Amino acid sequence: MTAQLLATELANLIQESKRKHNDLRQAAEKSLEELRSIRSNSEAQFAAELAQRVNFINPFVIACGTKNAKFTGIAVVCLSRLILVSALPWSKLSPVLEALREATSAGLDVQLKILQALPTLLQNYSTDIKGDLLVTALNICFILQTSKNGVVNNTSAATLQQLVMTVFEKVTAEDRSNSNADVVGEAPTSATENVPLRAAAMDAHRVFKDICLLTEGQRPEYLRFTGLPQTFGLELIESVLSQHASLFLTHSEQAYTLRTRVMPFIIKSLNGRPNFATSVRLVRILYTLLKKHLHILPTEGGEALDVLTQLLDQDAAIWKRALCMEVFKGIFAEPTLLRRIFTLYDAQEGQKSVLKNLTATFVRVSTERPVVIGLGHQSTIPVADPYANMGSSSDQAMLESSGVTGIIGGSVNEGHNTGISSQWSTVRVACIDQLDKTEAPNIPESYVYALTLSCITSLSEGLAKFILPLTVPGDNRSRKRGSKHLETGRDSPAPGDLGGTDSPKTSVERVASTTSLERSPSFKKNPVPVNPLGLKEHPLYNDVKTCAEMIEECWPAILATCSTFLYAALDSEYYHGLVRAFQKFAHVAGLLRLNTPRDAFLTTLGKAAVPPNVFTACLNAGSSKPPPPSPSTVETPNTILSNARGLLSVENLVTPVGAAGERQRQASFDSSTTLQTLNTRNLLCMRALLNLGIALGPTLNSSWSIILETLQQADFVLFTNGKTAGRVPMVTKAPDTKAEAEAAGLLAGFNSEIRAVETAASRLIESTVDFPNDAFVEIATSVCHLLEKPASERPAEPANQPHSPLVPPSSANSLRTPNAQHRRLSGVVVSASSGPSQEDQFALAKLGDLAVINIERLLLHSPEVSGWDQITSELITVLSATTMSASSRGRAADILVRLMLDAAKAVNNQKGDIRANVQLRVLNSLRASLVPLLQKEHRAASVATYSADVEIHKVILEGLKGLLEECGEALLDGWDVIFEVIGTIFVQRSFEPGHYSRDSTAPSGLTTRSPKLIRSAFSSLQLVCSDFLSSLPKSCFLILVDTLYKFCSQDDDLNIALTTVTFFWDLSNFLSGKNKSLQITNGLVGDFSDASLMEKVSQAEDASSDAALWMLLLIRLTTVTTNDGLDLRNSAIQTLLRIFDAYGDQLTPEAWSVCIKAVIFRLVASLEAELRALAREGAEKKTRDEWYDTAVVVLNGISNLLSHYLDVLTAHPTFNSYWQQLLGHFASLLDLQVLDINTAVFKALAQLLSRNHQGSEPNFSKTTIDLAWDLWARGIPISSSESMDTHQTRDNQSCLLAYVAALRDVYRLIQDDLAVERIRRMLTLLREIMQVATPGTFIADIDHATPLQNQVLDVVKMIRTDVPGAPSALIAQASEFVSLAFTDGGEAANQRTSQKRTCVAMSKASMGILQSLVQSHAADQDIYNDGALLAALTALARPIVLKYQFPIITKSEQPWRQATKSAIAILAATLGRLVASDIPRDVLQEMWRVIVEIANGITKADCEAPPDRVNIADDEAFDITSFKELRDLIIPSLGAEVVPDKTRKLFTESLFRISIIHAPAPAESSLVYGDKEEDKDEDGVVGLSGLSDLCKTRCGRTVDPLPSKRTKMSYVCLDELFSLVANHDEPTTPQITVQPPTPRLPPPVPSLGSAASEAPHVLGTRLAKTTAPYLILRAALTLRTYIADQPLRGRMPQPLSQRKELARILEHLVNLNSEPDAIPEVPNVDSDGRKHLLRLYPLIVSASRVAATSGDADISRLLTEALHVVGVEFGI
Repeated sequence: MTAQLLATELANLIQESKRKHNDLRQAAEKSLEELRSIRSNSEAQFAAELAQRVNFINPFVIACGTKNAKFTGIAVVCLSRLILVSALPWSKLSPVLEALREATSAGLDVQLKILQALPTLLQNYSTDIKGDLLVTALNICFILQTSKNGVVNNTSAATLQQLVMTVFEKVTAEDRSNSNADVVGEAPTSATENVPLRAAAMDAHRVFKDICLLTEGQRPEYLRFTGLPQTFGLELIESVLSQHASLFLTHSEQAYTLRTRVMPFIIKSLNGRPNFATSVRLVRILYTLLKKHLHILPTEGGEALDVLTQLLDQDAAIWKRALCMEVFKGIFAEPTLLRRIFTLYDAQEGQKSVLKNLTATFVRVSTERPVVIGLGHQSTIPVADPYANMGSSSDQAMLESSGVTGIIGGSVNEGHNTGISSQWSTVRVACIDQLDKTEAPNIPESYVYALTLSCITSLSEGLAKFILPLTVPGDNRSRKRGSKHLETGRDSPAPGDLGGTDSPKTSVERVASTTSLERSPSFKKNPVPVNPLGLKEHPLYNDVKTCAEMIEECWPAILATCSTFLYAALDSEYYHGLVRAFQKFAHVAGLLRLNTPRDAFLTTLGKAAVPPNVFTACLNAGSSKPPPPSPSTVETPNTILSNARGLLSVENLVTPVGAAGERQRQASFDSSTTLQTLNTRNLLCMRALLNLGIALGPTLNSSWSIILETLQQADFVLFTNGKTAGRVPMVTKAPDTKAEAEAAGLLAGFNSEIRAVETAASRLIESTVDFPNDAFVEIATSVCHLLEKPASERPAEPANQPHSPLVPPSSANSLRTPNAQHRRLSGVVVSASSGPSQEDQFALAKLGDLAVINIERLLLHSPEVSGWDQITSELITVLSATTMSASSRGRAADILVRLMLDAAKAVNNQKGDIRANVQLRVLNSLRASLVPLLQKEHRAASVATYSADVEIHKVILEGLKGLLEECGEALLDGWDVIFEVIGTIFVQRSFEPGHYSRDSTAPSGLTTRSPKLIRSAFSSLQLVCSDFLSSLPKSCFLILVDTLYKFCSQDDDLNIALTTVTFFWDLSNFLSGKNKSLQITNGLVGDFSDASLMEKVSQAEDASSDAALWMLLLIRLTTVTTNDGLDLRNSAIQTLLRIFDAYGDQLTPEAWSVCIKAVIFRLVASLEAELRALAREGAEKKTRDEWYDTAVVVLNGISNLLSHYLDVLTAHPTFNSYWQQLLGHFASLLDLQVLDINTAVFKALAQLLSRNHQGSEPNFSKTTIDLAWDLWARGIPISSSESMDTHQTRDNQSCLLAYVAALRDVYRLIQDDLAVERIRRMLTLLREIMQVATPGTFIADIDHATPLQNQVLDVVKMIRTDVPGAPSALIAQASEFVSLAFTDGGEAANQRTSQKRTCVAMSKASMGILQSLVQSHAADQDIYNDGALLAALTALARPIVLKYQFPIITKSEQPWRQATKSAIAILAATLGRLVASDIPRDVLQEMWRVIVEIANGITKADCEAPPDRVNIADDEAFDITSFKELRDLIIPSLGAEVVPDKTRKLFTESLFRISIIHAPAPAESSLVYGDKEEDKDEDGVVGLSGLSDLCKTRCGRTVDPLPSKRTKMSYVCLDELFSLVANHDEPTTPQITVQPPTPRLPPPVPSLGSAASEAPHVLGTRLAKTTAPYLILRAALTLRTYIADQPLRGRMPQPLSQRKELARILEHLVNLNSEPDAIPEVPNVDSDGRKHLLRLYPLIVSASRVAATSGDADISRLLTEALHVVGVEFGI
């Protein structure tokens, strides 16, 4: 057939081309010949043979190139046939494709034939058509698509799409094949990386990229065509992405194209303003990418989702928002995709919260048009508006005027359907599927909100389907039961879906018929759902975790959106779906243990079940008589919601109301004219809430209160309104038959919904029997919260849970703490006739019923986990609540006592351990019931309250008595609790404001609540002691003693208290009567704690138990000794001492040791505690004095007792231990800082220590002595301000004298083993004694020391000095004593003078001691090395330097004179060793500094304002003598190398300044006092180079300054300057030549750098160098003054003092032969001893001229002699 067709067509070509196209004709003839030459029978063989003839197709190619219609038509037909049978040679594919391209300009038939052939060509020659051939084939389609003919255009588009699909199919085939095809190129996979590709993959990459470029309107890279319609390009992209999604996942180059071309283009386009057709295709592509390629486009996908969210939130075009919502609907419908989105973005740090932002956008979308969705205060039925063109909306105006939060006002002129209904809120074809539309269709306004609801529903459905199966337990039977149970909670209820109108049998009836203590129930019939988050090994664990995180992030927005729609106008289908979604979301959150979102959803659902306005209206109507019940409701007996005796009755209930905002929002509704009740939709929400409670019951914990309180409120509303059915309102009043029919159907289903709620409520309560213990405890706690109590008496509640700001106000207010009494009105009474008492009676009865239902659990499990504690604590709270009526409190007490008695009787036949546990639990409950009654400070102070408390207390005590009578013989445990209940009659005394209360070791100030209570309690105690004493365990004897102590400590009846004290003596006799000798050992008391003694007492078989009990008796009696009452305290102390007097001789040393530690020391410790409390609380002086006297008595008694038995005590090995404890108590008493106690302590210490010397052998060991020393050495006794009189300072002289006297006894014990450390500690404390001692009654200690000071100095003299280091310590301490009077430059002494304490006399006495110590131990090298001598010199230097600045004048020798004598004497004794010894350099240098300071202090005196009675001349003579003595000691040693130059300069500078007789002129003061910095050297001393300024003439002055008051001292210093600079040549002494064999002994080797190691000439030269500048400056100042001032006097003679000074200086200058090395050489002059004259030569010349004119011959002569000497030096 093919051969015939080709032959015919070739013949036609030959025929048609004879005239003009010879080449065509020739080619056709050749092809025809070849055709005829082929001999083949089959079509396939023919095609194969023909494919080998490469020139056969030439005529067809030529025909297409002729542009002739006939030729082209024939050629295309033949080529199509050849393509179909695969007869084309592969080498001719390119000419064929080119021919087809040229034929595209032919007619319609040819174009269609071409389009028909192209797919076949690519299919038959898939391996050959690639690269450019493929591009050519595609270009043919692109060319034909530009045709204006619609048929050709559409066909070419379809063909092009088919070709593109074929290209990608080739890639798939290439990937499947394992052929090693050559790589044809590379494609980018990122900005820096490429991937090698084979042919098909490369073609697909190029084609797809060019399609993207063409769609973007850019020029393609490979295709040779432009102008592709954008919509068609988008369709091509979508087709590729949809049909070959997996290819983009495996080929990174294609994914790179998506990231770089497709996604940016889509995002950019969507951000622009594309038309509807383009937007549809863009959104479809985007949805496809998000659905199938999200994980390879993480960043771009997030941006795209963000763009969609922004379009939904911001774009005004409804069709755009609809497109976005349709995409989101598809995403939310795929839970896996939704989890992937959350994982990629919200769960990653640094990424955008895509899903969270989207759900937040849902919130804004749902509230933007409240008029459209019919948002109001409750759910309504949507209404179709028949008057769409009317210009007003009364509902909208009403909503806006009522100020509903979150509602956006809109135009009232816009007509629309109100609400969301399946009738008008949906479209037939989704916008995203309308590819054939170029313009946007009409979209309902509520369509976007309906899609939002669909998203929420899909989200909840997806979470539930994924999470719920994972929570079913593994057991098959449990799985079936759990599945059924979960299904009930999981499925959303609908009207009529739960049948049955008969009320189920009440839980109490069923449980009461089967309750038996012997029954062994399994409280796991309804096991706790598995938490999927705990299945960490599950393969889906990561998905579960993602779901939990998704809920945590998005629940506020989901809740806000659902809350908005709950109050919108929805038809039944949408409302049921919303409630179902609400329930499933809460269910999933609860299963995942996400408490916050779960509670938020439960709370919101509860508000939807009982609207606040309905509840408020019922509250407001509660004061009037309730309307009579309708016949339909009366005939429903024994239902939970209708019967007041039901499990949750609402009779006379006080019900809370919501926040003020909710009351304000419902203010616009007139509740007085409209009956406010619940409707079917409210009950639907109620049933959903109950189903959640059933499904999540074991996991709800404290959130039970949400469900129970909501059920309570619903019960109250229904009871108030007589169970009248509420009608679901329509959103508007416009007529709508369908809406009215829907409302009527809901009204008809009200009764069935009531029955469904009743059934759910019944099942809810019944299910508690099967709860685990912890879950039961939670629901029991929530039932307890139903009791109406004020916040002050309510148990502590957890902090409010957080809520999201996205939640609307109504929802935000609902996010309360589950335990909180939400929506309650304080003080609102429902019924005036009943009041809140009836409500409390009802709650108490129900609480008892709950206990009856679970009696097995309560008795057979521990109270912490069974709910016993919660139930009993609630009863206790009620019976102790002051706001409750007396009848309610009495009812609670009766119920508690009855429950306790029944529980105790119920276990009489049980095993011992079970019976003991229950009995103890019962007694503990009785005890706990009395605890609140004893908290007097927290209870209302009224007669009625007090009377009720006493009566209730009496009921409890009578119950205890009845319990003893009924079960006393069988009582196995709880005796201690019985004693404690008896002791509850005692309360702490209530002190008045301002009265102190001490934190004592024992309860003091006890009183009784009521006289009749103490009688009843004593009779109960008497019953125990008379009938059950033999049954009393040993451990309770201690409690018995404590009880006796309480009776004797109460202060209501002193006679009873005093009588009770004697019972201690009687009990002691009883115990001693049982045992003639009590074995009291250290092992008996253990660690001296009550616990150890109680353990010993409880061991009846142990022979030492009675001894332990006797010890406890003494300890309790010791506690009584600290009672506030003085008489009772004295009686206790006398009794305690009497006991020791009676049994002291019978006690062994070990027993005495134990008694001392356990009793005596405890007595002292309690006394310490009392005293500390007194000091801390600031008691009155009288009280303090009484306690101080008691302390002194106790100390005296203890010291007498211990000293009397000291021989016995020291015989025990533990004497050192309790001796240490005794001294520790002494130390604690000393810490109280009370003078009387301090004195008593040290007297007691002295008494005990003196006892050591009375016997033949000493009693104290070294350890004992050391402890005594430690007590004394811990510090001096001081007195705090609290222990002293506030108006005057008490005298501490006697206390300190006792302290020093104790030191004498201590020193006698330690002197044989004395160490320098103890000596130093003694000296330190003695110094502190002198500092803190008060003046007392003694006169001022200026001339005479006080007795205490004398005692201290005597102790210092007493201390041994033969201990190594002792001399240094004593010298240092004596130095401190010397310094006491001179602290702070004498200012402190001046202040102390007014206080009669100056320490001057002691300082002077200490100077003598110091001098004696140094002189006696001058050979001790330590006093030099450790700084003791330095300290001595420093202390003595202080008064010498102060001199006249010290303000105190003594009658005898002044302190500074005494210090001067002592210092010179000390230096005379030590300076020789100071020069020759090897002393540390730094110490030696500091000593020389102090010596120079002393020398300077001697020469200096502040004579400007000397004190009275001072003889300056006499003091000057003394100082001159002292200075000369000191000068002889230190010169020339001061010139040693070890002495710093700075120290020598201080000495010479002081000489320089003191030598100035007349005050210098102001211009010269800088030279004297060193103010001119540039003239100083590095040490601050004026150098010779700076003396050039002296040659300059200054301005003269006519004022003659007066000479100094100590002129003689000035001349001595001046002479010393000249003496230091003078040349002292080394004397030439004859050398004795020693001839052998007489040896020559080597001299001692002094330390390097000391004076002894250097020649005297070297020392003198160093001193001369330091002194020379000051000497020249001193002479220059006088000459300069003469030169400047004398010319102004003319012939008037110079003042005598100045003339004397000038003459003295000139004489010394002429006679001075200075040290050659002391003064630098003068340039060009060779001089040795006259350099000083050369330096002063200019001034001498100037002075000679002045002297010549003034007529002073003597001065002229002296100046002439000086010039003569200079001339000699010049060689003249």
